[in-house]
Amino acid sequence: MDERANPPRPAERRGEGFTRDDRLRRRAEFLHCYRQGRRRGGPLATLFFVPNALPHPRLGISASRKVGGAVVRQQLKRRMREIYRRWKQRGRLPSVDLVFNLKPAAAAAGFPDLQREVERQLGSLLGERRRRRERSS
Repeated sequence: MDERANPPRPAERRGEGFTRDDRLRRRAEFLHCYRQGRRRGGPLATLFFVPNALPHPRLGISASRKVGGAVVRQQLKRRMREIYRRWKQRGRLPSVDLVFNLKPAAAAAGFPDLQREVERQLGSLLGERRRRRERSS
């Protein structure tokens, strides 16, 4: 069965998979998130997010050369994808495009520090969603 011809529908998404449909891939998608979205800052990364029309969230990760060489940047991106992929609350995220823009301090941070930061920022999106519901009630 060719997955490109028949991509999994959101109801079929289970576990910790991370498919092409779960990623931001085009420069225009990243730019839209930067220009139209909101942001959450932190010491290791800045999270940009904007609602999307899809039934699921998508993730993009960027790291400039200020963060480090190519090897360091790729290691950090792999860590970020792994943290996002394995985050237990991922299924509760609203339909948003997310872009993590890594800061130079991320290169020196350990995996647990990076994980805490990412989960804190993603968790803030869940908290905002709850607060909006409470206000409108």
